[in-house]
Amino acid sequence: MTAQPHQESSEDPAEILRVLPAKWHPQFLQEYHGALDAAHEVWRFQQLRDVLHVWRLRAAAYSKPGFEEAAQAARESHDDEFTPADQVLPA
Repeated sequence: MTAQPHQESSEDPAEILRVLPAKWHPQFLQEYHGALDAAHEVWRFQQLRDVLHVWRLRAAAYSKPGFEEAAQAARESHDDEFTPADQVLPA
C-alpha cells in the first residue's frame, strides 16, 4: 500500500477562519466550540460535522464581494433587485 498525499479538508476550522470575514469569527467559534464539546458524546459527533459544513458554506458566501449589499437588499425586501425563482429554476 502506498502513502497518499495529505489533502486538507475544506471543513477544517482553521481554513474556515481564514476565509471567513473577521466579523463572523466570534459566532463561528462559539458554535464550533459548542459542537466540539457535544462531540465528546459519540452519538453527537455528526453535530460537529454539520456545524463545520454549514460554516464552510457561510464562509464561501460571506467572503464574496457584494454579499453584504445583497443581504441588506434581501432584508429590506428590494424585490426589484432579484430574479424570481420561477424564472431561473426549471419547472
